[in-house]
Amino acid sequence: MKFDIACIPGDGIGPEIINEAISVLNKIGEIFNHDFNFKEVLAGGIAIDKRGEALPQETLDVCKNSDAVLLGAVGGPKWDDLPGDKRPETGLLALRQELGLFANIRPVIVYKSLIEASPLRRDIVEEGIDICVVRELIGGIYFGERGRRKEGKMGEEAYDTEAYSVGEVERVARIAFEIAKKRKKKVTSVDKANVLESSRLWRSVMIKVAKDYPEVELEHMYVDNASMQLIRRPANFDVIVTTNMFGDILSDEGSMITGSIGMLPSASLAEGNYGMYEPIHGSAPDIANQNKSNPLATILSAGMMLRYSFKLEEEAKAIEKAVENVLDMNYRTEDIMSPGAKLVGTKEMGQLIITEIDKIAK
Repeated sequence: MKFDIACIPGDGIGPEIINEAISVLNKIGEIFNHDFNFKEVLAGGIAIDKRGEALPQETLDVCKNSDAVLLGAVGGPKWDDLPGDKRPETGLLALRQELGLFANIRPVIVYKSLIEASPLRRDIVEEGIDICVVRELIGGIYFGERGRRKEGKMGEEAYDTEAYSVGEVERVARIAFEIAKKRKKKVTSVDKANVLESSRLWRSVMIKVAKDYPEVELEHMYVDNASMQLIRRPANFDVIVTTNMFGDILSDEGSMITGSIGMLPSASLAEGNYGMYEPIHGSAPDIANQNKSNPLATILSAGMMLRYSFKLEEEAKAIEKAVENVLDMNYRTEDIMSPGAKLVGTKEMGQLIITEIDKIAK
């Protein structure tokens, strides 16, 4: 099978981790007889430097004409002084909106070999942490009406509007329920329905959609309680589905209970099979070009691309099993290093995954 993939290395460590993910995908293609065609394009800070804007039209065109997008990382302190609407991150938000990427999927997994890296007590982590956070991505307060007004109650005011429609909630709800069907069959919908009207709509739609999935348990949880329970009893969660802002915060909290943000991949999905795949961490310019970055989140993101966009489940599992095996062999990049482990760099970690995929395939 042949697939066209738009690659956006981006800024900082982005090019390094993307290179390792491409190498892994090429190995998958070699073993399973697939042809992955990569086309590199610009977005983020480097696009500002070279094209004068965070998301050039040519990048958007290539992405729209590809089967999926693989993204490294964007942003960095170099561009911090730019106006808000000119920063590198605006390119990422525009990509999500232009490509219709309405559902963000973030697995939160604590590997057995990395239990000690988690800041939670060992007895909590040993219960097993395998959570999938489904975040609505192109609606809510991040994309609502906003502005400033001079005559507020106590001077100038700024406002951001949280608004959701039935259709926006329903489509992300169905993504969550479909994922839960293949897991432990439980969906936790997180809202603030005791205060927010948008959350009351959210909850009513979740209840309606749940009727189409009688085999899946639905529970509701206020966001403040959910943030506490993620620390207190993370093993009780299966699939969490929530709004754009709540999902942003909760998934980052989830990343920290795994021990390193460098381990978490993500998928941003549109209608059909199209998606954009990226690690959830930033561009880490302080370690760029030093062979120190952890490529595993990007490699796992490539695995999610195989699963969700290309429907290649066996190939996706090969990548995930290779990552687990390499960690079990006690190889570590600097961010997940522990006493007695074997320290490796970005390129070495990528090669270890490729070698392990070869063994798994045989």
